[in-house]
Amino acid sequence: RFLFMKSKVRMICDCLAQPVKVIQDKTLAQPLSLCGSSLRSPHGCHAQYMSNMGSIASLVMSVTINEEDDDTESEQYRSRKLWGLVVCHHASPRFVPFPLRYACEFLVQVFGVQISKEMELAAQMKEKHILQTQTVLCDMLLRDAPVGIVTQSPNVMDLVRCDGAALYYQKKFWLLGVTPTEAQIRDIAEWLLEYHSGSTGLSTDSL
Repeated sequence: RFLFMKSKVRMICDCLAQPVKVIQDKTLAQPLSLCGSSLRSPHGCHAQYMSNMGSIASLVMSVTINEEDDDTESEQYRSRKLWGLVVCHHASPRFVPFPLRYACEFLVQVFGVQISKEMELAAQMKEKHILQTQTVLCDMLLRDAPVGIVTQSPNVMDLVRCDGAALYYQKKFWLLGVTPTEAQIRDIAEWLLEYHSGSTGLSTDSL
């Protein structure tokens, strides 16, 4: 992922070509890094992988999108993450000239921006749906007994992504999906009343 984020376009002209050794000046303090070079040879296992597929040349372009939790307004300074790859194969050695590679990189960047916009729109629609469901459930609680949030539609499982939900009200049980047994739910309720009675809510990853 690091290499694909650093170099947006990766070209392998001939995976069967013999690599040329890079001679490094002994006075350099750090080893020479070619991770940003378009001319570096592929790793031996990757070259073998391509050869097994009958692919001799390839062009790989990184599709990056905005980080979901980055609230920076400026598109230029928002952090990015790798969303996917566009991979082109060729059955014989092929060199893709720089102008064509640059054009491909531009198209992939535009595609990444479009993906980001669609994902942001989907997140906004999801948030809107959650708020609507929350409003309906709150209205049920205000108008009727709490059992409405588990017996009617939408119910509490439409608001919270979970495998199951349980309501213990007036010594009666309402169970949805995968839940503990009624005896276990009673024990949990008693434990909550004893140790967390002053809390408006409790979350845990282990009961």
